[in-house]
Amino acid sequence: MIRSFFLLLFFCTSAGLALSQITAPGEFLPHEPGEHFTPHHMLVDYFQLVAQQSDRVVVDSYGATYEDRPLIMALVSSPDNLRRYEEIRLNNLRRIGLEPGEVDPDLDVAIVWLGYSIHGNEAAGSEASLKVLYDLVTSPEAAEWLENVIVIIDPCQNPDGKSRYTDWYRHTAPRWPNPNYGTIEHDEPWPYGRVNHYLFDLNRDWAWQTQLESQQRMRVYRRWMPQVYADLHEMGPSSPYFFAPAAAPFHQYITPFQREFQYVIGRNNARYFDESGWLYFTREVFDLFYPSYGDTYTTFNGAIGMTYEQGGSGRAGRAVETPTDDELTLYDRLSHHAAASMATVEAAAKNSEQLLDNFASFFQDARRNPPGAYRTYMISANNPADRLENLTTLLDRNGIEWGYASDGYRANGFSYRSQEDETVNGQAGDLIISAHQPRAILTQILFDPEAELEDSLTYDITAWALPYAYDLEAYATTSRLAVSTDTPATLDADKVDLNPNVAESYAVVVPWKGLPSARFLAAALREGLFARRATKASVIEGQEFGAGAIVFTQADNRRVEDYYTTLAKLLAEQNVEYYPLSTGFSSRGADLGSGSYELITKPRIATLGGPRIYNNEFGQVWHFFERDLEYPIDIYRTDDVGELDLDDIDILILPEGRYRFNEATEQMLSSWVRAGGKLIAIGAANNALAASETFALSVKEQAEGAPDLPQLAPYGDQDRAFITGFVPGAIVDLKMDDTHPLAIGLGDRYFSLKTSGSAFAYLEDGWNVGRLEEGRPVAGFMGAVAQQRLAETLSYGVEELGRGQVVYLVDNPLFRSFWYSGKLLFSNALFQF
Repeated sequence: MIRSFFLLLFFCTSAGLALSQITAPGEFLPHEPGEHFTPHHMLVDYFQLVAQQSDRVVVDSYGATYEDRPLIMALVSSPDNLRRYEEIRLNNLRRIGLEPGEVDPDLDVAIVWLGYSIHGNEAAGSEASLKVLYDLVTSPEAAEWLENVIVIIDPCQNPDGKSRYTDWYRHTAPRWPNPNYGTIEHDEPWPYGRVNHYLFDLNRDWAWQTQLESQQRMRVYRRWMPQVYADLHEMGPSSPYFFAPAAAPFHQYITPFQREFQYVIGRNNARYFDESGWLYFTREVFDLFYPSYGDTYTTFNGAIGMTYEQGGSGRAGRAVETPTDDELTLYDRLSHHAAASMATVEAAAKNSEQLLDNFASFFQDARRNPPGAYRTYMISANNPADRLENLTTLLDRNGIEWGYASDGYRANGFSYRSQEDETVNGQAGDLIISAHQPRAILTQILFDPEAELEDSLTYDITAWALPYAYDLEAYATTSRLAVSTDTPATLDADKVDLNPNVAESYAVVVPWKGLPSARFLAAALREGLFARRATKASVIEGQEFGAGAIVFTQADNRRVEDYYTTLAKLLAEQNVEYYPLSTGFSSRGADLGSGSYELITKPRIATLGGPRIYNNEFGQVWHFFERDLEYPIDIYRTDDVGELDLDDIDILILPEGRYRFNEATEQMLSSWVRAGGKLIAIGAANNALAASETFALSVKEQAEGAPDLPQLAPYGDQDRAFITGFVPGAIVDLKMDDTHPLAIGLGDRYFSLKTSGSAFAYLEDGWNVGRLEEGRPVAGFMGAVAQQRLAETLSYGVEELGRGQVVYLVDNPLFRSFWYSGKLLFSNALFQF
């Protein structure tokens, strides 16, 4: 007994000595926690230091940002767990059918992922991560929890945005914090640190993974698949703290256990907050519906996914006045986040067995019996190849299994295009996505034609089904169809045997088949080649080329040095379909020398960025040009178009924003367009053009007797009254004029994502290329008043002024960069007329 006592005393003393050797954040940083914001490189250095000092921490880099800042994660657990963390990771994947082999009960360790500051100016999260790491490593109580869990700490999910904010703050802030809300340290400049390099909101990119940070994070997330995920944010400074349970609407596929365990964690968080007398709220505002948030995406991957929100954000600085004549300090904010983090780890550790069992059931039950009505999603092989390739890339990034139909088949299914049940005569080579797979629920959520919305008071868009986003011929069936992982021979047999011999050809024709064609044209123009676009269909040497085809002729490029070599190189690099021709004589349609083939020269394209322009939407344009199209764009930091020298610009893009044009600016724009310029207005930018008498666009007048937003609604129903005119994000079916160049490749119908209730009348003097005939959505929520107002309105139009055009893109085709078919429409606006 005495020997046992001395052994226990020895181990406790040794552990105490080891813990005392861990450097506290305030001992390492040039400031105490909460005194100032920590630069990202110091954050990384501290995590690496603790990993060197402690056998309870492993730090690894999982990638880098667009600005080359490291993305790191720390594994925190008991020394024994960390010695075998790879075995634990694989065992976790075996539990849910993502790795072969038997599950080893001796490796049953739950995984908790804590993600901080995905919005970079919500920087208290990253500050809290320093304290959480230290407390987990040094707390004797935490040492017990770490026997049952591995905690993954991602201390900064958006290093570029955080650095933009903290660098500005450190340059701007006075020596002592000033809590006066009106001072400069509380007035963060555009484009703000919330967003990443391309000004994307990374917390809305989890499923779509358009951004480099998201793609790299999802790769490591799929390797670990945690049971608990907490995403730590900040909100307005006057708010207290929000933690789980979440608010309605909950997506219908969220399991009862997931709902119930949010209460388990929430009550434990409340215990911590109650002991300190801190205010908090639950079950309001932050819902679990839109699938591309950190909390929802992880929930649909089986975790207990949660958002935590601390009052503060970029306007709070190091200290800010509160309505109770108190001060909310940075130390307060990081302390609250640290407490919620520790409470979450504790709740997971004490319920690890229950978490693991239900996590396994989430995947096993859904694989056997998917909760939705549809069991298989069929994507026709007849769809454009680039859309199929991009879709399968997205499926791979989400870990969703897919395959092919190995033979012809017949099934009854819901047609996404006709909106009706049809008999499908499928063919070998069709893409088949079965809901009977480990990620059954995520698959159904991304592919179901429409999600059931239990409460229309939601926080984001309400429709997103991928077949609409990609404009695919696709079907959903209640039948379970066979899936083959072998590429059918028919796909290879259907490929055109192209003649690769470009040298000395009279002309080379590249059919216009989506974004890859636009990217190829952009590359050719950058290299100084001259091209023509077909305005009509033609048949030359037995091959039919539709309107929009791009033609390179020897005659146009005879002064271009190494023309053939350059063209051949670009064709090989871009991997587009092309046809060398030995003649320009057509058997049907126009000859290549006809005016029906219009010359394309390298356009000088510009856009605007600045305080009155929406940062996310500006970033969508910027990202499209640099990452999708790979074509240079001049960015002018101004919202005053009147300050531009339009002589240096061929195409001017107005991203969404709040523009104010005076009469002189309107006349300047009009004169520039008439002289041959092209003005492209996206989303809310159209409001400024509609307010002008210079342009043809106008707001739709309210019909006689049409209802207004309810003015006499009871006070308690004010939110419900508001949503009757609300369009949070719904899919609509547009009637397209497929004879206009703006609609090339889209057909006579186009599914558009409408995120605004702005209603514009049809152009009286212009082309109404995309129009919404019926206001009701195909999928998603749209208020009753909004539906009435939006019926018979313009979504996409072109006004011809002199030798130029004004292109009205009322629905943003580049929304969050995930609406893939919109990229073709936008490319048409740039290059096809």
